[in-house]
Amino acid sequence: MTTHHPQRPAAPCGLPSGPHSRPRAALPRAVLVASLARVAASPLTSARGTEAAPGGPLPAGARADYQLGGAYPPAPGVTVVARDSTEDPAPGLYNICYVNGFQTQLGEGWPPSLLVPGPGGAPLADPGWPDEYLLDISDSGARAANLERRLADIRRCAAKGFDAIEFDNLDSYTRSGGYLDIEDAVAFATSLVRAAAALGLPAGQKNGAELGARGRDEIGFRFAVAESCHRWGECAAYTGVYGVAQVIGIEYADDAADSLADACADPARPASLVLRDPLLTPAGQPGHILAFCPGAL
Repeated sequence: MTTHHPQRPAAPCGLPSGPHSRPRAALPRAVLVASLARVAASPLTSARGTEAAPGGPLPAGARADYQLGGAYPPAPGVTVVARDSTEDPAPGLYNICYVNGFQTQLGEGWPPSLLVPGPGGAPLADPGWPDEYLLDISDSGARAANLERRLADIRRCAAKGFDAIEFDNLDSYTRSGGYLDIEDAVAFATSLVRAAAALGLPAGQKNGAELGARGRDEIGFRFAVAESCHRWGECAAYTGVYGVAQVIGIEYADDAADSLADACADPARPASLVLRDPLLTPAGQPGHILAFCPGAL
């Protein structure tokens, strides 16, 4: 089962590039401009005919549910659903396909040569998710090889009829022990977004508040999905870039320092904000929590 990744604190600014410092090849401007033009020209309606809000692909008045722990019938009033790429879209709604873009998933059998090496030479696992290994995106060759393998997930999202895609763990570089840095993440994210756009899928930035406007202007993200942005005081980092209507916020009910009322009162919060249980348990199972801010969105 695919699990979600709650927002981790961002790495301090000025993080060293690590022991394998290397020259950075500039992104080909003509290719980038052409890619962003294709994304901008994509229809602002979903495959189900939902009208998009101004400025991005998410539908106007979106109310989103985050179903990565397992699919279930959306609650009344929900118009946007995020599900894993192994699930099917929710009929009649705007559907976002989840792909773990920067780390492996359990059972994928990724070649060790394409993973970040740990201190003893074995692949480096995410400390919070020890069954997931960090993809080596440290140079153009490694990025191309990892993109080729990740294309299967992107194609599956498109073939199933999802309307958009989100790529998780963009911040993996902060857990690489200096082997990767933010420029590696930006370069690989740009490749992922281009591949999705070529299949008609606008891509959303998942967490990564430290990107600022680079996520939109350089990488080509069209919207954002932000976990615990109120908890970390980061909502403005997303809504200030994409607008409140093009950000989906997820807060988690295990956070004793937070409450839904506090999050809903945050003036910088996304228009669509949902409270979920930390395991994203399907409806009807013990521990399931699903709540929204009151009033119209």
